[in-house]
Amino acid sequence: MKKLFVTGLVSLLIISCSKKENPSVESSSDATDVSTPAPSNLTGEQIIETLDCSGCHSPSERMIGPSYKEIAEKYSEKDIEMLASKIIEGGSGNWGSVPMQPHSQVSKEDAKKMVEYILSQKK
Repeated sequence: MKKLFVTGLVSLLIISCSKKENPSVESSSDATDVSTPAPSNLTGEQIIETLDCSGCHSPSERMIGPSYKEIAEKYSEKDIEMLASKIIEGGSGNWGSVPMQPHSQVSKEDAKKMVEYILSQKK
């Protein structure tokens, strides 16, 4: 029974952590270079709203993943590169057993904007 529950939970996480369809997000016009997504002109908060982040995170309350406030309390500006990489590549083990899915469609510049917004929640 426990194995069935865990399998169902993992399936739910995978489904809920997929990218939302949003035509307003700019994409790279160069179809041959898919390895480096084009940065958008959106703010970090706006980028977060276009993705699936709210399925696992909220500004002030822990959900499946930590709240933005918890992240801001744990990390500082010196961690921006590392956290941006975790958004793009995914990660696990820092906040529990549920892994964060990779968001490879996000450019490094946009991931840094997202992290800067999250870290601003400390103030």
